[in-house]
Amino acid sequence: MIALLVNHPMFGLLITLIGYQVALELNQRTRTLLTQPVLVATLIVVGLLLLMDVDFQTYYASVDLIWLFLGPATVALAVPLYTHLRRIRDYFWPLIMALLIGGLTTVLLTLAFAWLLGAGPELLASLAPKSVTSPIAILLAEDLGGSPALAAVFVMITGVAGAVMAPWLLQKAGIHLPAARGFTLGLNAHAAGTALALEEGEETGAFAALAMSLTGAVTAILLPLVYRLGAT
Repeated sequence: MIALLVNHPMFGLLITLIGYQVALELNQRTRTLLTQPVLVATLIVVGLLLLMDVDFQTYYASVDLIWLFLGPATVALAVPLYTHLRRIRDYFWPLIMALLIGGLTTVLLTLAFAWLLGAGPELLASLAPKSVTSPIAILLAEDLGGSPALAAVFVMITGVAGAVMAPWLLQKAGIHLPAARGFTLGLNAHAAGTALALEEGEETGAFAALAMSLTGAVTAILLPLVYRLGAT
């Protein structure tokens, strides 16, 4: 019975949707940081794969539909951006400065700590693009000589960790402005942070989507230059 279920072409899609729905319900009932839906859903899916002895390739092949809708879902983030275009114009230059300083600091600190801990060139190249969405990070890691698989894992860890810790840190810092909260979530936790920001409100989600988009574009352009400059 288990073998029949695992070999079904919709197996991965089914357990992913079930895992996320369970995680979402748990989060709505508890409202705690540790029950962040992406984190809980990931643990559920990984647990089921281990329990059923399913390798990643089998799972990956059965979730093509999710990857198919990933592009349109990302493009759909343009709707809240357009709705709050006037607010974005008001904060444009401060946001650009925050993006450049925050993005550069994140990459440099990541690489510095990893290098001090003895990370090799391949691991460093895989870590460098951790703060952008998976499609961009995978291509960047491959271009820099890193491992695309490792880059995808680091992206996931960054997104989940950011989505779990950022709301608490923002609360402790007394930051309640939707624009600041959204931009912080999108800059540090990309897609997971943007999903969380959309739960807080449309304006928060708009600034998170802006941060995620700009971070991806700027990183894709500047990271190879900075990385190769540092390597020389």
